[in-house]
Amino acid sequence: MTEFKKYTETEKATDRQIEQIVDFLHDHLNQYGDEKADIEKSILYAMGHNGKPGGLVITAENAGGLKGAVVVNKTGMEGYIPENILVYIAIDRDTRGTGLGKKLMQQAIEYSDGDIALHCEPENPAKHLYHKLGFTSKYLEMRLKKH
Repeated sequence: MTEFKKYTETEKATDRQIEQIVDFLHDHLNQYGDEKADIEKSILYAMGHNGKPGGLVITAENAGGLKGAVVVNKTGMEGYIPENILVYIAIDRDTRGTGLGKKLMQQAIEYSDGDIALHCEPENPAKHLYHKLGFTSKYLEMRLKKH
């Protein structure tokens, strides 16, 4: 049986839980992931560390350990920029295709106050799930890297 756990700025994860979530995301995001330090920053942001706006982290676990995780950060804005950004979502590679990703996304949507933005590479197979859940691709994202 899968158990979902939610962590926020008021229901913080322990240091050990954060480490486990970072390791899980780093391992299961594959080519869509980032360095562990960046993943940890997003989780600490969701926990409201150092006065950050907060957000939420939801994990899916069973007796075998973590099977999925999603990280949503509050942006501190609304209207012109969505209130939240979905930063990471990953499902254990041996559990993909079972509907767990959809359940995690539905919980992230339910527990987030306001609109949610996310970034998704065009070839990412999760793109179809995001469309089914109501996400649209209204804009082309462009970035200027200054370093």
